[in-house]
Amino acid sequence: MTKLSWTGFSKKTPLKRREHLKDNALLSQENQVLLDNDIQLSLETANQMAENVLGRFSLPFAICPDVMVNGDTYHIPMVTEEPSVVAAASYASKLIKRSGGFSAEVHNRQVIGEVALFDVADKEAAQLKIKEASNHLIALAKASYPSIVKRGGGPHRLWTEIKDDFLIVYLAVDTQEAMGANMVNTMMEALVPDLEELSAGKSLMAILSNLAAESLVTATCRLSIRCLSRDKNEAEYLANKMALASQLAQIDPYRAATHNKGIFNGIDAAVLATGNDWRAIEAGGHAYASHDGHYRGLSTWIYDQTAKELVGQLTLPMPVASCGGSIGLNPSVAVARDFLNNPDAKTLATIIVSLGLAQNFAALKALTSTGIQAGHMKLQAKSLALLAGATPEETKQVVKELITSKHMNQETAQAILKQIRKN
Repeated sequence: MTKLSWTGFSKKTPLKRREHLKDNALLSQENQVLLDNDIQLSLETANQMAENVLGRFSLPFAICPDVMVNGDTYHIPMVTEEPSVVAAASYASKLIKRSGGFSAEVHNRQVIGEVALFDVADKEAAQLKIKEASNHLIALAKASYPSIVKRGGGPHRLWTEIKDDFLIVYLAVDTQEAMGANMVNTMMEALVPDLEELSAGKSLMAILSNLAAESLVTATCRLSIRCLSRDKNEAEYLANKMALASQLAQIDPYRAATHNKGIFNGIDAAVLATGNDWRAIEAGGHAYASHDGHYRGLSTWIYDQTAKELVGQLTLPMPVASCGGSIGLNPSVAVARDFLNNPDAKTLATIIVSLGLAQNFAALKALTSTGIQAGHMKLQAKSLALLAGATPEETKQVVKELITSKHMNQETAQAILKQIRKN
């Protein structure tokens, strides 16, 4: 992508931001028209996507510019209603880019399906029979969804585990560019008759798992501690505190839940913008946070004292798709994917996990330095001003007075606005 300046972008009006995109040819002509005309999901299409549709629900559509992942720069679309998320991600990504950006790796990309068998009299004997028939069972799964096999994907590995009263049969499937829920469900249901016969048991259910432990992605970054403060001693102090904050998230589940929520502030916003299933990604991420039996922070940060660098790493399942589902139905998703140069599923996964690590860095830096409320209160004051009915011109003054007021609430915002208009 062409190198360009984003200085002052956050202070522009939406119209001026769109002009910036147009001037720098960041979108195709077709998608620029969609954005300029605010063309969104039609009511007719929405009515086909869900039941009992009454209308459509809007959320802010923003971008986090200049995020460097594996040497390439991306402008990441984000859909979120939380005021501080995009600002924090943009700030963190800018600092991290100065230090070389993110490195990200896709370890594998396979979705797991399972058939849970019960009333199996001899589970060990059934395990052996299923293992001996694994090639036949994989062939059955392939035959149930031949189109994915033609595209180079399909089932790869079948195994079993005994858990309490159940004999569970797992299947790892390469879903290529799709998230693959329907694909995997079809394959698992196709295996049920043979599995029941082999085990002499009954099938409780056949379904994919959202714990995509065979679809892990890792993002890492290294920042010179000079990015934390110009004062060397203060920079070292903050780096140590951020490493300690990471350690706390590994041992305290109460902190880990909030630590991970901060990561998903960025991840959910990008997953939603690109038309993917944020519920599945959240479920898999939080489940993976407990993969060793204890709920922990998904990211880790250490202070490399020799290199004087803060080193961050985030690993979690990221089985996002580049096609299928509702991705092709929503015009806003087309615009979002165009911002990213229409990446394949693996590239998209690396971008999203990197954004999650950026979000995490911003949160930890704020928590261990100025505190999280400093930025939040200003944004909260802006929300209160808007709710009070302030115009864009009035909002700045209302926010300024709200921040210094004794009580920051809706009543105070209304009183300040009333006084401004009176004067």
